Amino acid sequence: MPIYEYICEDCQTRFEKIVLNKQQEISCPKCASKHNAIQLSVFSAGPSDGSTTKSSGGFSNGGGCCGGSCACH
Repeated sequence: MPIYEYICEDCQTRFEKIVLNKQQEISCPKCASKHNAIQLSVFSAGPSDGSTTKSSGGFSNGGGCCGGSCACH
C-alpha cells in the first residue's frame, strides 16, 4: 500500500495518506477540503536505530555513485 504526501490547496496543511485505490477521495484532516495536491516524497532507508551514517555509495575511494571517474562531480 503506497503512502502519498499531500498539501491542502485551501489551508496549506501537509499530510500523508495510505491510498488503497486510485478512486479513493482524499480530504484534508484539518479542514476536510477535497482540494489537495500530491507532493513528491523524499524518503530515506537508513539505520533503524535513528543514527545517521555517511554513505560512499559502496565505493571505497569515496567517489560516490560513479566512483569519481567521470565529470559529474
